[in-house]
Amino acid sequence: SNSNFVLELDFEPFNASFPRPSMSKSIGNGVQFLNRHLSSKLFQDKESLYPLLNFLKAHNYKGTTMMLNDRIQSLRGLQSSLRKAEEYLLSVPQDTPYSEFNHRFQELGLEKGWGDTAKRVLDTLHLLLDLLEAPDPANLEKFLGTIPMMFNVVILSPHGYFAQSNVLGYPDTGGQVVYILDQVRALENEMLLRIKQQGLDITPKILIVTRLLPDAAGTTCGQRLEKVIGTEHTDIIGVPFRNENGILRKWISRFDVWPYLETYSEDVSSEIMKEMQAKPDLIIGNYSDGNLVATLLAHKLGVTQCTIAHALEKTKYPNSDIYLDKFDSQYHFSCQFTADLIAMNHTDFIITSTFQE
Repeated sequence: SNSNFVLELDFEPFNASFPRPSMSKSIGNGVQFLNRHLSSKLFQDKESLYPLLNFLKAHNYKGTTMMLNDRIQSLRGLQSSLRKAEEYLLSVPQDTPYSEFNHRFQELGLEKGWGDTAKRVLDTLHLLLDLLEAPDPANLEKFLGTIPMMFNVVILSPHGYFAQSNVLGYPDTGGQVVYILDQVRALENEMLLRIKQQGLDITPKILIVTRLLPDAAGTTCGQRLEKVIGTEHTDIIGVPFRNENGILRKWISRFDVWPYLETYSEDVSSEIMKEMQAKPDLIIGNYSDGNLVATLLAHKLGVTQCTIAHALEKTKYPNSDIYLDKFDSQYHFSCQFTADLIAMNHTDFIITSTFQE
């Protein structure tokens, strides 16, 4: 193929060696399920903990080292440094800011990211010490949750008419616009709180990527960038659909977007890298079109992907697969079903709103 896009099909059983919940009660408890599996792998013996050590040593943000530096080379060295750090923290007031003992910690091989005060740093150190001595899934989940990893997030809603006013009456957009705007406000607040508690001076960035519509009179859907009201670090960025004839100026139904999405993914990749000056840490897709674009981007950039299955098309339109020949020319269900299958199988984790999905 001379195209940039080649669909690869791997017929090796993808679930043969990977843990898979078999009981319906596990639905909604995926994090706990995976942590139990990860614990059993990590804690077979002391040597099994080296992947965790290597991750903490390699962890950085835009070249700035976090958690551990090169002074720590072994698990024994890590344990020794944590004990010395614990001893020091017990000798200072609990509200002592990290900046006051940063230099002391660097000498021990510890970098920023453990917490913003002596008490919070001590709590994080204790979690890791407990893991090194008597590991269990609950402590592993707590410790992984304290590691700073989320600074840049991209949320995709490509089928357009996404803005903050005068768009809710347009087809296919109303519920999604309200949902995502609520989501980003909550997400930004949580990111700011965690970054502060981790003792870091990093500004997060959230981008809602949608389709730019040059001919969207009476709305802001024709502008490239729009700040989200009620946030400090969240923008809506518009990227137009285009083909060999140029930019598509008018809105088209989400049932007709499929021929544009691959080129759109390439354009979006360039725009988000330009805007963020870094790769995103997480890409979130919404609906079939957004999830397909999220899949292409996550694959290209090597980034963690979240798929939000608001309404899988096959369950949303009863008998749509039975009467595929009758409806496909108008609704392109075959494209939508394929997009859902690709996204659901490529993604790292899935959020659904109903048990059925």
